[in-house]
Amino acid sequence: MDKLTVPRLRKMKAVGEKITMVTAYDYPSALLADRAGIDMLLVGDSLGMVVLGYPNPVQVTVDDIVHHTRPVARAAKRALVVADMPFMSYHLGREQAVGNAARLIQEGGADAVKLEGGKAVAATVKEIVDVGIPVQAHIGLMPQRASVGGAFKVQGKTAEAARAILEDALALEEAGAFSVVMEFVTTEAAQLITELLEMPTIGIGSGPGCDGQVLILYDLLGVYEEAPPFAKPYADLNRVVTEALTRYRDDVRSMVYPGEEHTVHMDSGEAKKLKKKRT
Repeated sequence: MDKLTVPRLRKMKAVGEKITMVTAYDYPSALLADRAGIDMLLVGDSLGMVVLGYPNPVQVTVDDIVHHTRPVARAAKRALVVADMPFMSYHLGREQAVGNAARLIQEGGADAVKLEGGKAVAATVKEIVDVGIPVQAHIGLMPQRASVGGAFKVQGKTAEAARAILEDALALEEAGAFSVVMEFVTTEAAQLITELLEMPTIGIGSGPGCDGQVLILYDLLGVYEEAPPFAKPYADLNRVVTEALTRYRDDVRSMVYPGEEHTVHMDSGEAKKLKKKRT
C-alpha cells in the first residue's frame, strides 16, 4: 500500500476523484481510518474540545498536537497525516512559524501542517513551504479566530464576501499551499472557488462542490449527542458504548461477569498445596 502524496492529491482533483479526510487523535482511530482507505488524517486542534474537554480550541498547544500526532503517524501506512498548527503558534514571525511547523514534522511525524487564515498568512505559508514543509490552508469559518472575539456563522453569504474568500484562496495557492480546507462556506462560493483553484479544496459544511470532504471523527461516529448541522453521523456510538458499559456494570454487580469462561485455574494439585500452606 503506497503512501499518499501531495502530487497524488493534485492528480485526484485533476481526474475528478473525490478526496476523503477525517480527524484522528490516537493510534486506534488512525489505524481504523487508514484501513478504511481514508485519504488524509487530520490531527486537528478540535482535539481540545472532543478529546481534552476544553471549551474551545485556543487552549491547545504545539506540545498537545505533537503528542497526538505521533501515534497517528505510526498508524498511517497510506493516509497523508496533517497536523494542525494551534492558536498563536505561527503569528509571531518566521522563526516561530517555521520552528513550530518543523516540530510537527520532526517530532510528531506529520506529513504536512495546516494553519488558519487567508491573505494575512500567505507570507507565513510561503516561509514554511520554502523550507520543504507542505502546508494545507484553512479559510471560511476559522474556529481559532471565531473562539476569540468572533462568531461561528456561515461564510460567503454575499457576492462580496464570497469574492473575499476567493481572494484568500488564490493568495494561499500562490504562496504554495497544496490544498485548502473551506469551513462553513456557502455552496455557491465553495464551488466557484474549487473551479478556479488548481489545488484541491476540502469542504466541511461547504457543500458537494469541493474536491473532498472532512469531518471530525467523533461527529461521524456519533460519539456526542450534539454535532454541527453539517455533520452526518454514520454510527451511534453514544448509544452503543453507553449500553455496553451499562451491561458491564450490571453484570459485575450481579456476579454474571466474570463467568467460568473468563476464568483461569491452577492445576488441582497446586491448588491443594496452596490450601495446605494456609493451614
